[in-house]
Formats: sequence, C-alpha cells, structure tokens
Amino acid sequence: MRQNTVTIDILDKGYQVACEPEQEEELRQAARELDDQMRAIRSTGKVIGLERVAIMAALNLSHQVLSLKSGEQLDDSQEEAIKGITSRIDEALFQLRQFEIS
Repeated sequence: MRQNTVTIDILDKGYQVACEPEQEEELRQAARELDDQMRAIRSTGKVIGLERVAIMAALNLSHQVLSLKSGEQLDDSQEEAIKGITSRIDEALFQLRQFEIS
C-alpha cells in the first residue's frame, strides 16, 4: 500500500510520520491526544524534561488502552485500531527522541 508522509505537531514541534492515506485522520487524532496528555503533564511542573513528559504520557495512554481492553471485549477492528494507534505513538516517541538527540 502507498504511504503518505504526514506532519503532526506535538508540543509545538513538527514530526513527519508515514501512514496509510486512510489512517491519516486517526494519526492526527492520536497526535492530538498525545499532545494534550503531554501538555497536561508538563503543566503540573512535576515532570522535568521532554523525554520524561513523553514517557509519562505514553504510560498514561497505555494504561487507558489496557483499562479499555480489560473492561470490555473488543472486536478485531477495535484491536487493530488500538494496535495502529499504539504503533503511531511509538513512532512519534521515537522521532521525538531522535529530535532531542540531534
């Protein structure tokens, strides 16, 4: 399948992520959720450093996914959607780390 390169913004920084054209809106939604989580964590002032903020946000989102999975039975399409979102979050975190290293 053909992939598009999509620019997403997280904490006012742009990241380019490859995704399938039909998943672009889901990617943008996942990026907005991650951005919201990271902003909320950063605003508390208790977590210092962008990488730590990203890890805390990833942990919060992973916990939400696990809570959803344990609370109800998911159908195959929901599980695939969760896997896709998790994969995109992982990719965004990887790119965030690469950006910090540069």
